[in-house]
Amino acid sequence: MEILRFDRQKPYNDLPLLPPNKDIENNPVILKRLVSASRALATVNGNLNRLPNPLMLINTLALQEAKASSEIENIFTTEDELYKAISDTNRESNLNPATKEVLKYREALWTGYKELQINRKIDTNLIKQIFNQIKETTTNYRPPQAQVVIKRGESEFRSGEIIYTPPRGEGLIESLLDNLVDYLNNDEIYPIDPLLKMCIAHYQFEAIHPFQDGNGRTGRILNLLYLFSKGLLSQPVVYMSKFIILNKEDYYFKLGAVTQRNSWESWIEFMLEATEKSSLLTNRRINEILSQMDSTLEYAKGKIKWYSKEINEAIFSQPYIKPTLIGKIIGKTSRTTLTKYMNELVNYKILRPSKDGVEVFYINDDLIRILEG
Repeated sequence: MEILRFDRQKPYNDLPLLPPNKDIENNPVILKRLVSASRALATVNGNLNRLPNPLMLINTLALQEAKASSEIENIFTTEDELYKAISDTNRESNLNPATKEVLKYREALWTGYKELQINRKIDTNLIKQIFNQIKETTTNYRPPQAQVVIKRGESEFRSGEIIYTPPRGEGLIESLLDNLVDYLNNDEIYPIDPLLKMCIAHYQFEAIHPFQDGNGRTGRILNLLYLFSKGLLSQPVVYMSKFIILNKEDYYFKLGAVTQRNSWESWIEFMLEATEKSSLLTNRRINEILSQMDSTLEYAKGKIKWYSKEINEAIFSQPYIKPTLIGKIIGKTSRTTLTKYMNELVNYKILRPSKDGVEVFYINDDLIRILEG
């Protein structure tokens, strides 16, 4: 196995440019895993087209991805806080910092998605825009004098030990990122399967570590946006961060193995497995949501005369519902009238009320069971 000259405490200014000097495309193990991952991803993409409202997953699967991706960086919040926040924008000023961080991730993901609908390529402006939204800042790449290092976490063996020092120098980050986006976008010079490109580019982005903070979350958003830009996903909703959380030690070990031993094979296998398993999970959840929607619609229409397909879609658009959401659909604004309508949904156990001070949220337990199962 090739051992590279690498000192963890010195900036890795010799980080090789892309593409890797490896015959990745003809590796039989990688190719086998690539076929499985591609098939699973294609199934998800087909299933997304079955959704009545393509954007309904913005408050469901995308929110779960945002929460899990933030947990990788030790940012923790509860589902309850998140669901309340997305159902009532007036709560924003009272949110705890962790919940705000997760919501900023979700907004960065969907801002990037909208941007790519216009400009179908990843560029450095988009990367900076995603980072700025995650961190709610206007800063640029980390400056050359910033002594940024990656250390072991407090709960790890030999906590505080430096495990990696990213490249540092005048114009170096800019040069490395220019090479990265050229590799992603130029399929004539770099004609490699886009799933393999995603795996390779994710390592490179994390190795460049262009920002002071938020690189992991920015990199994971870029994975989904790149798959969308290449037409492999019609929406960036594959829930990849959960797999990484469950295999966090492997994730970081195999990232480091590329740097230290040029071990691209094990890293790419890991990322392809993450894509496959995450696609299967996403696919299962879409199927379960669609099945539950059909069941709820059939049941409710037999009990409630004003219940409709539009109401059904609304209560499956997010786990916690405010009466005003229903009011907009049925054209009713009176608090008394809306309370009557919501009580009817509660009586037939379609929604469950939950008080938070003077506010009442109406919870779709069926949707929560699917999302958190």
